[in-house]
Amino acid sequence: MGEQLALGLPPREDFSAASFVDGEANAAARWALAGWRAWPGRVLVLYGPPGTGKTHLAHMWAAESGALILPGDELSSRLDNLPAERAIVVENADRSADRTALFHLLNRTQSEALPALLMTGREAPARWQTDIPDLRSRLLAIPTAALEEPDDALLARLLTKLFADRQSPLVDGLIAYLLPRMERSVEGARRLVEALDREALARRTPINRGVARRVLGEQDSGEET
Repeated sequence: MGEQLALGLPPREDFSAASFVDGEANAAARWALAGWRAWPGRVLVLYGPPGTGKTHLAHMWAAESGALILPGDELSSRLDNLPAERAIVVENADRSADRTALFHLLNRTQSEALPALLMTGREAPARWQTDIPDLRSRLLAIPTAALEEPDDALLARLLTKLFADRQSPLVDGLIAYLLPRMERSVEGARRLVEALDREALARRTPINRGVARRVLGEQDSGEET
């Protein structure tokens, strides 16, 4: 693989269960989603930092439950036309969902008009902003599942997947080289892989330590591969 060059391909969007990277940081969330038929009030909020897998897990859950996925900013316009027989996913509910529409959706779920409701956000619902007192009390009572930033083992598997999604060739040992030097977050890993791929493409080379040093801004010496 060391002779292959970067292709500059966009990452493939794959929200299948087979492509999800399991780890301790998302184990509790996966367990909570698997038990969706027993959610108190048929509602759960899945929250965590950007890039930790909320959208991927939401799509996996939707595939299992038959749920309709809605961006938060579409909730208000589509509220009156939601299918009664389907579960619902509201993505980015904390940042973009209309609060009045969200309150009505929770009421509908509580009255058993919806099979289940999954909402995603960056923060726990107790921290969502609203000036509707009854919505505030509902948010405080909703069960939650948190996604955490990854440990080394999960980061290594994530980097492997991100490079594979871009079909980016890299030399042996590169991921071990990156782990102690990179930003310790999923979003940081995504940005790093994109930057490495771009640098390797510009230089028409596999992604090696020389490319990594340039992207990371390091000055240490050593072999390019």
